[in-house]
Amino acid sequence: MKLVLALAIVALGFGVLYVGAGGLRWAVGGLGSTLAGFVQGVTATSSPSPSIAVISDAPILAAPDEPYTANKNVDLEITLPAAVVGSDAYQIQVFVALQDQSASLVAQQPVGSAAKKVIPVVLQKGINDFTAVILGPGGPSDTSPVIRYVLDTAKPKIVITSPKNNAVVNGKKVTVTGTVQARSTLIARNTDNDTSITATAGSDGTFRLDLGLAPGTNHLVIDATDPAGNVAEALLSVKRGTGKLTVALSASDYSISRKGLPQVLKLSAQITDPNGSPLAGADVTFTLSIPGIPTITGPATSDANGRASFTTTIPKGADLGQGSATVLVSSSDFGSTQDFTVITIAK
Repeated sequence: MKLVLALAIVALGFGVLYVGAGGLRWAVGGLGSTLAGFVQGVTATSSPSPSIAVISDAPILAAPDEPYTANKNVDLEITLPAAVVGSDAYQIQVFVALQDQSASLVAQQPVGSAAKKVIPVVLQKGINDFTAVILGPGGPSDTSPVIRYVLDTAKPKIVITSPKNNAVVNGKKVTVTGTVQARSTLIARNTDNDTSITATAGSDGTFRLDLGLAPGTNHLVIDATDPAGNVAEALLSVKRGTGKLTVALSASDYSISRKGLPQVLKLSAQITDPNGSPLAGADVTFTLSIPGIPTITGPATSDANGRASFTTTIPKGADLGQGSATVLVSSSDFGSTQDFTVITIAK
């Protein structure tokens, strides 16, 4: 303040010297007004500039229930921060990032008066990752979480690995295995007996379909619908064969000395399906009939190699003579069959 007053006095002295005696009253008065304005300007307290609010809350994009779609045009539903709803000062910007590309602006609109806004967009083939921001006087808001659409217009490719077309299947049903686009829905139909089955391909695209067979040739139709809604069809013909279920029974000993009783005896069975392959999971019943002792039975189930076994003990008291061992095999797919062998109690 002292410095300000000193400068004012110096200025007053120069003014007096410049004007002379006749104009002194006017010069002093004018200089006094100038000085007052100068002092007021220097000593006045500055007023703060109005601050511009920055919106930090991000808009929210509604994620689709199924990201895969065959439709190029989709509507993005966006929930807006409450602070910007109804304001003309804010815009909503939508960005899309395609696969291996940076995000680019695809839509910009006023936020409007509703809490939710729908903005139509056009998808590009493959992955479309969408984000949104609110743009206002203070700059952009935080970016919304990413939502993804995948535009897929290609039909799924059905590859049947088993059985081969026109194969002979000896059984009441056929198991169709193969691959298709992951998570596809499959419907297999046998047009010769009006049976059908529905399944869903795994995350790796593999599938398995069990379908009943009619006598003779069977025409199978397999439809696949991928997650985007694209549909493909595959045709397969198989013939139901007349092969039979078989079992072969063997024993650890066929002639047992009566003097050596009691003795352990093991009965074994090898089971093959009508195609000649080992049959797993078949129900097996062994029966041992030896003269002089009660009949012995034992249940079993065939393993992955088509084998089943039963171990028992022939006790003392068995009579001399021929007995028998029998095996009965039952399968829900191939019916039943049996085999037997002779077990002799010798001296």
